[in-house]
Amino acid sequence: MKYYLIAGERSGDLHGSHLIKALQECDSEAQVRGWGGDFMKNAGMDLVVHYKNLAFMGIWEVLTNIITIKRYLDRCKEDLLSYQPEVLILIDYPGFNLKMAAFAHKHRIPVCYYISPKIWAWNQRRVLKIKKYVDRMYAILPFEKEFYQRFQYKVDYVGNPLVETTGEVPKDLSFRTRHGLNHQPLIAVLPGSRKQEIQHMLGLMLDLVGAFPQHNFVVAAVDNIPREYYQIALQRNNVKVVFNETYPLLTMSCAALVASGTASLETALFGVPQVVCYKTSWLTYLAAKMVVKVNYISLVNLIAGDEVVPELLQGDFNRDNLQKQLQEIAVDGPTQKTQLTGYRKVKVLLGNKKASQETARLIYEFLQTKG
Repeated sequence: MKYYLIAGERSGDLHGSHLIKALQECDSEAQVRGWGGDFMKNAGMDLVVHYKNLAFMGIWEVLTNIITIKRYLDRCKEDLLSYQPEVLILIDYPGFNLKMAAFAHKHRIPVCYYISPKIWAWNQRRVLKIKKYVDRMYAILPFEKEFYQRFQYKVDYVGNPLVETTGEVPKDLSFRTRHGLNHQPLIAVLPGSRKQEIQHMLGLMLDLVGAFPQHNFVVAAVDNIPREYYQIALQRNNVKVVFNETYPLLTMSCAALVASGTASLETALFGVPQVVCYKTSWLTYLAAKMVVKVNYISLVNLIAGDEVVPELLQGDFNRDNLQKQLQEIAVDGPTQKTQLTGYRKVKVLLGNKKASQETARLIYEFLQTKG
């Protein structure tokens, strides 16, 4: 069968690659085409457009690139119709993907959605579009199933793909030697995978280096971001920058400063105490404050339903607060123990399903019933 996938960011690209491999196990004749990144391409997908061309974040950034986004949307619609797949599989990225869902529905192409948009946080009206245009929704957060039930829409909870990917990573004992690091404890700095996140947060995160002379600060960089965005870290002798080694870094770290997003849950699953940070343009932040309907922004706290990790947002994200919170979690003490207890609760709630395999099986079975 022919499958068309769309992912619009790095994490979706990673999860999409695992889904492709699982689909190939279910369907030996699977043909896969779509939009994503290097992970999906290496898994066997015919890559049409790389997600880095569409990595816009925040209201202002989207508005200033609206013509570019429209041009890519038109291109995607044309390519989808030309390919005529048995199914369109969407991975998160709602601003783009919900438009593609409506288009595919209009042209009678079945739509499956893997990794639900975070409509429970804001713009809950999108659930009406999902009910209308999406044939099957595969959720990766346990509370999402209950959320959709409030709108009389059934979804499948397939487990969380991060449980699978993080659980396969052993402690990287060669990490220090490979990067010329001494015996001092490591503090991981995860400033995000988007340019805007790095611009707004990395400098302030690195302001703490002098306050923790007995620790090594290591920045987790990604190679789809131009190196100049990491220049503030690259030019410092007391900071190490590693590219595409976030998981090996986390296996060796005693604490972490983490941009809110997927990385906060990854850090928790590795059992690393963390401070969650978030800062964006004031326009984007003020607009979000008016519409966001959740008490927390980190996935760890949302899943636990409680404040397991501290969240420093916008104005609260400053040097004094950051230093205070990091000091409390970088050493063995009550704050660190409370976090680790919360992590165990999160792992229980997530369960042990292999999300990519479960999703591939359900998609394949759905298509079989469609004939």
